[in-house]
Amino acid sequence: MALGYLFGGGVGTEPRGLELYQAYAVMRDLYGRISEWTGLSTGQLLDGELPEAREERQSVGSIREAALALAVHDILAEQGLHPEVLGGLSLGAMTASSLAGAVGRRELIAMLAHGAHAPGPEADAPGQGMALAFAPDGTDVAALAEHRPGVHLSGDFGPTVDGSARILMLSGERTALEAMAAELPPGLITPLPDRPIAVHSPLRADFRAFMAPHIDAMDFREPVLPLASCLEPRTLTTAEDVRDLFHRNATDPISLVDVHTRMAAEGVRLGLVIGGSIPDGILRLSFPVVHVDRPEHLEQVLTTVYELGIDLPDRRVTP
Repeated sequence: MALGYLFGGGVGTEPRGLELYQAYAVMRDLYGRISEWTGLSTGQLLDGELPEAREERQSVGSIREAALALAVHDILAEQGLHPEVLGGLSLGAMTASSLAGAVGRRELIAMLAHGAHAPGPEADAPGQGMALAFAPDGTDVAALAEHRPGVHLSGDFGPTVDGSARILMLSGERTALEAMAAELPPGLITPLPDRPIAVHSPLRADFRAFMAPHIDAMDFREPVLPLASCLEPRTLTTAEDVRDLFHRNATDPISLVDVHTRMAAEGVRLGLVIGGSIPDGILRLSFPVVHVDRPEHLEQVLTTVYELGIDLPDRRVTP
């Protein structure tokens, strides 16, 4: 039975990881290196205010989230825990790619830092936004979104534990999302405040084009560990598979269902969830999981690994 690491996506707008930073030297060492690579202080990486400018805020928040994910991996490695299968959503997929040996950590962080220089939208462009849909069983939100100009299905988080609803993510023009929410039954669509970027939608085409030359110049390698895609139900096996994921991530919809079902097919029987965008205890996943972002979670991880009899071969990947 294999141990899998499942990384959430999103941008680290809320401070997390301070207790881990204080408790583990390996995390302090990593944050010191990332600070040298980016010019960001450790305070900015941990709990500092994010920049106001849209793309710069997205960039720094992404670096913050990736740094925490890498640090949790390194802390677990000190405890003798190493993943056999990796997967993630969006930013989490790119972080997982690095931990699978497909791209260097410094290159990953440099790519996220490069995004800060992307040009913002034109002054007269429609405002962008995101929303979550809590679709009761039998409600086809994807079909509803398909026929609404300015609204795009951008993510599928799958069914809730009790099967009563499916949680989806919508992205698009803010006014179109708000209009859709107002016209449908209350609670079905919830626009998210302070989310001014229509992630995983065609509205990010300009950002994808800006990032393309940088991604083309990156040194991708064949993953050493099985790496589940969040863009389709498959395992990425070549360097070009991973490069393609990095290119498409900005504009293509993501699926948590594709990730965890593929990880289960690769033998995962316990997943460690790293990253705040995968809520604890709400979604139905293909294997039991333990969320890890506080020191006290480590004891729970070790206990669960022992109780389930998870194999722990030493499959280290060079950072």
